[in-house]
Amino acid sequence: MSLQSLPRDTQVVTAIIKDDAQALAVARALAESFKQESAVRDRERRLPHAELEQFSRSGLWGISVPKAFGGAGVSNVTLAEVVRIISAADGSLGQIPQNHFYALEVLRVNGSPEQQKRLYAEVLAGQRFGNALAELGTRNAHDRTTRLSRDGDGWRINGRKFYATGAIYAQRIPTSVIADDGVQQLAFVPANAAGLSVIDDWSGFGQRTTGSGSVVFDNVYVSDEDVVPFQTAFERPTTVGPLAQILHAAIDTGIARAAYEDALHFVRTRTRPWIDSGIEKAVDDPLTLHSFGKLGIRLHAAEALLERSGECLDRAQADSSAQNVAAASIAVAEARAISTEISLAAGSTLFELAGSQSTLAEHGLDRHWRNARVHTLHDPVRWKYHAIGNFYLNDVNPPRRGTI
Repeated sequence: MSLQSLPRDTQVVTAIIKDDAQALAVARALAESFKQESAVRDRERRLPHAELEQFSRSGLWGISVPKAFGGAGVSNVTLAEVVRIISAADGSLGQIPQNHFYALEVLRVNGSPEQQKRLYAEVLAGQRFGNALAELGTRNAHDRTTRLSRDGDGWRINGRKFYATGAIYAQRIPTSVIADDGVQQLAFVPANAAGLSVIDDWSGFGQRTTGSGSVVFDNVYVSDEDVVPFQTAFERPTTVGPLAQILHAAIDTGIARAAYEDALHFVRTRTRPWIDSGIEKAVDDPLTLHSFGKLGIRLHAAEALLERSGECLDRAQADSSAQNVAAASIAVAEARAISTEISLAAGSTLFELAGSQSTLAEHGLDRHWRNARVHTLHDPVRWKYHAIGNFYLNDVNPPRRGTI
């Protein structure tokens, strides 16, 4: 039986990535494999269970585990690049581990040494963490109603979540909850807990195979040792917020690269708009050259800002002063803003250059714009420009939250 065909709960050996160079090499190799049927998975909405098994067993889901706990402790430059590489092969596959890495950062910042040792070990053994953070029908995007109530030595959770990317594939589902004292916590709930239901009701027209549906908690029990402080990660300078956002920027930058590469291939190989000759040819149309020149510059700028923001985030993790965390948040916001623009522009330009052929299902070229349009709505980019301008003009640090 091949690794790709193994069911989610099969016990197989998970690789341990040793360093940044190995993480990048493994990501590039996996991306070549994931790219092959990316369009088919999107068209058929075929959830990538086998691909995720291969992805997590490769060791890449453990690369942010600190060296002190047996992980590679890779730089944020490398972490973002790994997500970008996978997202360029398949935008949905690139997004699925985003909240996994986010939860590991909360654990790094706020978890007790015992919690860190136990949960990091689970990750290095191949377990995936999903998420159950956002809710529908609340007053604003930051409001939470899911309750955490004391029950003896443990807790009970009641509530409903949506946009739960990764939950359907996970062994644990980190869940934002409001405790009896009104303070928000993050509960690392086992996916097989009694009363927990993961519902595949995600119907977005892009990022179709992320499985970002609903999670329902009906009096779900969680032990005290699986509850990690969450709210306090935003009450002091930490890198939880910018870590979340750099991964989103990496996803969009990867989608942009995929659209750009597909546009290049389409224009180079079409002897007629509908015939792929398989042979690349020179292109001399000035308008087409102008379009690719403009796209190429913006894409390279996005990739450079992504790398720069990773470097700023590394400095902030090493020294989480208010100044360093603010600088990292702004650098990441800049990368997020330009990645939003270029992912949408690359997808739209692909439509323009490929013409009506780009909308045919068998080509799958439309998925890049759909993926970018859906994912870039994760949080409003207009507020990033506001925070960036306020920082440079008025020396005002950005708010501490996961959406800047």
